[in-house]
Amino acid sequence: MTKTFKTLDEQVNILQSKGLYIPDVSYAKEILLRENYFFLSGYRLLFMEDLVTKKFIKGTTFDELYSLFHFDRHIRNIIFKNLLIVENNIKSIMAYNLSKQYGYREKEYLAAKNFTSDKRKKRQVEDLLRKMKRQIRINGGQHEATVHYIQNYGYIPLWIVVKILSFGIVGELYQILKSDDQKAIAHDFKISVEDLLIYLPILANFRNLCAHEDILYNHRAQRDINDTKYHQLLQIPKLEDDYIYGKNDLFALVIILKQMLRGNDFFLMINEIKYEVKVLNDCLKTISVQKVLDKMGFPLNYERIVNL
Repeated sequence: MTKTFKTLDEQVNILQSKGLYIPDVSYAKEILLRENYFFLSGYRLLFMEDLVTKKFIKGTTFDELYSLFHFDRHIRNIIFKNLLIVENNIKSIMAYNLSKQYGYREKEYLAAKNFTSDKRKKRQVEDLLRKMKRQIRINGGQHEATVHYIQNYGYIPLWIVVKILSFGIVGELYQILKSDDQKAIAHDFKISVEDLLIYLPILANFRNLCAHEDILYNHRAQRDINDTKYHQLLQIPKLEDDYIYGKNDLFALVIILKQMLRGNDFFLMINEIKYEVKVLNDCLKTISVQKVLDKMGFPLNYERIVNL
């Protein structure tokens, strides 16, 4: 079975045939053209009466579907800007610690002896150093700061190099650091090395999802975070000894950001999320906003995390 091109009229007809009420067809066609039918229809699951027939709950409107799409976009923007803050913090702290320890020229801080001596990770160290040198070679001539250092000093210090490294590469770099260096960096965030090793790939995963405007609200990370005091203090329910929220969902990311953002940044982030939840609540008629929050992994009392 193949998917064929559908005109805007055909796209509208498909949605209507599934029970979606579209009072203003011209408006719907404009939105479908601008936003892409495939991505917009990706938000229909919460409005489904039957997942087999893919029929909408009776009375579901196009505006409701679009409001969830809009809500996810706004939440994605809120999360993204805070992920960029954390990304910058991680890069800055890592560059400071490693430069202090190993020097500021590439031949110094990229020496294999500066990284773990675990023989099982020898290939990983070699591969990552090769990736870093490649990114420096490819991207170094495209940024004003790196060009400035190359032209005037003949080298690029690590605190400049981290600006051109992807978040994923930085996470991999942390994995191959010596134990003492891992501890020093984790200490600056007041979290354990074990947790930071788990958090960095999750942060990179959500960061890339946000950057590419993929669906965020129901995204699940590839692994769970460890139980934290926030799970306990929020009295998140358990199922078979596992917390039902805050393990690999969007609220798990919120718990990570609680630990890694400065207090005021986190406070502002939660306030912005609260506002978007209120706006969505006012737009929904056939489903409750709690159904959306449940898919996000947000407990009813999620706002309390600010004061914990």
